[in-house]
Amino acid sequence: MHFLRLLAILVQLLVAQCCFTHSAFGADLPQVVEQLAGADPDVAAVVTELGVSADPKAFQLLLALEREELKVGEGRVYVRINHRWLDARTFEAAQPPSFTRAPVLNNRARRALSTALARLRLLSPDRSVRYDAAQEIAKDPPSGMEPVLEQASRAEQDAEIRALVLQGLAKLNLVSSDAKKRLNAVKVLGGDVRMRSTFEALTLKGGGGVFNESDASVRAAAKEALSRIETKLFFTNLVGNLFYGLSLGSVLLLAALGLAITFGLMRVINMAHGEMLMIGAYSTFVVQNVLAKSAPGLKEYYLILAVPVAFAVCTLVGIILERTVIRFLYGRPLETLLATFGLSLLLIQTVRLIFGAQNVTVANPEWLSGGFELLPTVVLPYSRLLVIAFVLVVVTFVYLLLQRTSLGLKVRAVTQNRAMAAALGISTRRVDMWTFGLGSGVAGLGGVALSQLGNVGPELGQSFIVDSFMVVVVGGVGSVLGTVCGALGLGLTSKFLEPVAGAVLGKILLLVLLILFIQKRPQGIFALKGRAAEA
Repeated sequence: MHFLRLLAILVQLLVAQCCFTHSAFGADLPQVVEQLAGADPDVAAVVTELGVSADPKAFQLLLALEREELKVGEGRVYVRINHRWLDARTFEAAQPPSFTRAPVLNNRARRALSTALARLRLLSPDRSVRYDAAQEIAKDPPSGMEPVLEQASRAEQDAEIRALVLQGLAKLNLVSSDAKKRLNAVKVLGGDVRMRSTFEALTLKGGGGVFNESDASVRAAAKEALSRIETKLFFTNLVGNLFYGLSLGSVLLLAALGLAITFGLMRVINMAHGEMLMIGAYSTFVVQNVLAKSAPGLKEYYLILAVPVAFAVCTLVGIILERTVIRFLYGRPLETLLATFGLSLLLIQTVRLIFGAQNVTVANPEWLSGGFELLPTVVLPYSRLLVIAFVLVVVTFVYLLLQRTSLGLKVRAVTQNRAMAAALGISTRRVDMWTFGLGSGVAGLGGVALSQLGNVGPELGQSFIVDSFMVVVVGGVGSVLGTVCGALGLGLTSKFLEPVAGAVLGKILLLVLLILFIQKRPQGIFALKGRAAEA
């Protein structure tokens, strides 16, 4: 019986509190807003009063004030929401007069507005709003937000959002006069690599020989946090170098794979191979522009169509070059080098006449924009992830073509012993033509990938031709597996040398290592089998 009576009293108190809150709010909001219509309103005080309100209308008013969509005219306040003008007190449609003014936001009012909006966002019932606000505050918390963040951390039930709020609070507490708060802040932020310079400053002495941080326990915690950050950065850089080395190796592999096929079969030093990359990239550019004009709805998928187009165009160009020039120079390496160098200049100038000398831009599709944040300082761009996946597809395609098709069987036969293959009825000239076309087509696929990593220009292939030959020589002439190992090895080695020795010195050290390797093993990683290896 006593329990029921106590329950009834609690219900009455709750109802009375709700009614009081509702009536008080209904009376207070118009009065607060009306203050802005005065001759010299205290905007900061009005903003502060709106910031402690629980009504969504107050949040809309503050947003409008921030966006300069709140006007005052003829003693009334007007707010623009969803492109409609409303009376700010009643939120009913109202047309503002011809002459209006915006409330003046001084520095004090701006600080109050920032704090009020942050508070309302952090206490919003919408999780996405709270999460976005917490992320922004965790990166750069405004000064004076400590009470708001403490209230939000106590009220927040979502663990992820609460952790972000605590990070923002900890950054503010690093400059607190309370040593316990500073110590707790260091512990909270101890795993954030972006706080490295801040923690270093805490452990150093100032100009007067006095530590920047007076408390010894805070300095000790900062040193411990720095140690954890250094370990984390080591593994972060290791992962980053592995990824970018793999990415560079993938690009080198696409550039060198076709060269490995033609060089291994025909012993042709093809200096025009880099221009096949360039033609493939320009083919991608043309496909992008054609779809943008003729089928704008399919523009986002131009990359899928560009793959077969670039392969077909580069294969055709390769066949034409082989039939018209290179077939007459077999067995004369010096002449093929000079002839293909001339062909490369011819192709570069032809592209300049058609597309101009300036670089052209091949825009990444929207689904390739951005990247995957593996670690705070390591972002894996979607474009490079696609290139790595694309390389796996191309290598698989070339492997199956050489190992599972009639053309592949003939190519391997001619590579191992051209005279015996001809004696068995294989048209070595035809095999040369299709092999050269295949190598050029694979280079065109490399051009498609390169178009997603940078601008496309007439001299795109020139920066890859030397590295492509290095990959082929290191991997073993004519070996697809050797080309894969050589490209990945050179890419990874280059990326691990650059942070230590710098870009220029790293390149020199890489060339020295290659020279030593070739002197020790001139046949490459995987030696060519058959009588061709003795030629």
